[in-house]
Amino acid sequence: MPFTRISLRQHHMENHLCQLSAILQQTLFEEFAVPEHDCFQIFEILPDSQFIFNRRYLSRMRSEKFILFHMVAGKPRSREQKKNFYRVLSERLFTQCGIPSDDLMVIMQFNSADEWSFSGGKMYCPEELC
Repeated sequence: MPFTRISLRQHHMENHLCQLSAILQQTLFEEFAVPEHDCFQIFEILPDSQFIFNRRYLSRMRSEKFILFHMVAGKPRSREQKKNFYRVLSERLFTQCGIPSDDLMVIMQFNSADEWSFSGGKMYCPEELC
């Protein structure tokens, strides 16, 4: 049940956003054990003056295409799952969108099921915990 905020600069086209969303969702499903229809994403499209980043911090060189994925997920993943997710997402964004791996940053945070309410004002409770 990840929630992902995708921050990027204004120059990305609308059809590009749909492609980013589809690539992220496919990678979550295949590499992160996310149910197929579990999709919660927000695109945060910012003017250059509101999306400030260091072009070289722990990277060869970031460009104007830089994208930040900030994910919050309720179920912890193994180190191997995280490594595979980062790699596959980066490969797909490059081959399908031309986004270099240096222009991709992913932040993952994990929390517990009781920190989610999907609807109805009810705390989420997976069957094995209820």
